[in-house]
Amino acid sequence: MPSDAPRLQREFRAVWVATVANIDWPSKPDLTTEQQQAEMKAMLDMAAKLNLNAIVLQVRPTADAIYPSTLEPWSAFVTGAQGRAPSPAYDPLEMWIRGAHERGMELHAWFNPFRARHPKSIGEDAANHVSRSASELVRTHNGYLWLDPGERGAQDHSVAVILDAVSRYDLDGVHFDDYFYPYPKEGEPFPDAATYEKYKAGGGTLELSPWRRENIDRFMKRVYDEVKARKPHVKVGISPFGIWRPANPPGIQGFDAFEKLHADSRRWLTEGWCDYMSPQLYWRRDSKGQPFDPLLRWWLSQNLRGKQVWPGIYTSRIGQAGSGGQGGAGGSTAYDPAEIVGQVELTRKTVREVSAEMISPVLPGVIHFSAVALMQNRQGVADQLRSGPYAQPALVPPTGGPTAAPGTPTAQLASAATSTTVQWTPAAPPAAASPGTSPTAAADAGPGPWIVQYKTKDGTWTTRIVGGVVRTLTIDLPKDKLELVAVIPSSRFGAVGKPAVIKP
Repeated sequence: MPSDAPRLQREFRAVWVATVANIDWPSKPDLTTEQQQAEMKAMLDMAAKLNLNAIVLQVRPTADAIYPSTLEPWSAFVTGAQGRAPSPAYDPLEMWIRGAHERGMELHAWFNPFRARHPKSIGEDAANHVSRSASELVRTHNGYLWLDPGERGAQDHSVAVILDAVSRYDLDGVHFDDYFYPYPKEGEPFPDAATYEKYKAGGGTLELSPWRRENIDRFMKRVYDEVKARKPHVKVGISPFGIWRPANPPGIQGFDAFEKLHADSRRWLTEGWCDYMSPQLYWRRDSKGQPFDPLLRWWLSQNLRGKQVWPGIYTSRIGQAGSGGQGGAGGSTAYDPAEIVGQVELTRKTVREVSAEMISPVLPGVIHFSAVALMQNRQGVADQLRSGPYAQPALVPPTGGPTAAPGTPTAQLASAATSTTVQWTPAAPPAAASPGTSPTAAADAGPGPWIVQYKTKDGTWTTRIVGGVVRTLTIDLPKDKLELVAVIPSSRFGAVGKPAVIKP
């Protein structure tokens, strides 16, 4: 590549797509298949236009599924009645994955591991819902149904659901949010006394709170180990409440997720039971008790194993005043687009400063909550992101795994009167070491996104990122206007190979 070729940017640019209560997709539970698919395409097109590179899609909001499953019923948030399949039939998760991959984006499947019913759930639970098929594992608390994390059967069921999806779908990530044990309600303790007594009768010695934390710790480590054993390239990401404990760092005030949700998220990061941590930093940069930058610096300082730290930011707060309820935004005041753009830019600056002092460099990124704010372009926030920090495309940063770069593709140009089409063929995957040996993990994972860079005769460079499933790209210029076209391969683990360079 010429020395003036632009450097490839690395940054995680993701958006949460919430299905619970029809927050983002589908917008209503009674849409037709055609309407659902149209909304899906519009969200994917919006994300691509903004140069986002990952969708974090809620696939299991309440022990249900937005895809066909033998383990759990169809979600009523998709079809209007739990257990009823879409008609005409289709697989929403498969379509989301294909749509993301065609646009060069990752698709991370967001599971709620223990929530079994939401106050805004629709209709009755289906006969094969866990609240009916295994009611001994389910507890009622504050208008919710909850799988009891202290019950081994509850953990087994949730792990089976996650591994089933990982095995059957071409996912890029598995993702959890801040719901582990439920947010507490004054005067209504979580009803797991019988489970705890069973633990003590079996010789357990931990007090109640440490025992609950141990339950969640065991689950998080198990998911990480079993996902990696099944498909090493699938990332495991966690988005906990943005404060681990008050006074960490000094001066931080607020909700104690360690004690109240029994979520020792700091331990999950320091032990390396995730590939990326996305603490929900749902406060303004100038917040008195929860300032954005000191919290981000604290989380980065706990990253002892070279993982990635990509904060969640509350883009949907734009234009909304008042408390954020149970989630991490409690007490925040309304945002404007400048706050969101400023948080993206501050995250970049802080990560650069902290990374310079670390053995394993961290790379920047954020996850936006949620898609509806970007779809609505609230107060022009999508426009400002697209013309500002997201003006150029970026690759998802690597998160560990094989570093072997993929081979150089073969490429050629096909010319038309006003356009040029680049066509390429991937290099052959590495051969197995000996008969009966599996290919490498990188080959098993398939190709990552392709980077196409081209330079015009007037010296202008353009970078495009397209999906690993794509093999052609049309440039809206005739061949005689182009000086150089390069097709650069990447792996699902983030390694970048040598380009195929064509000079027309």
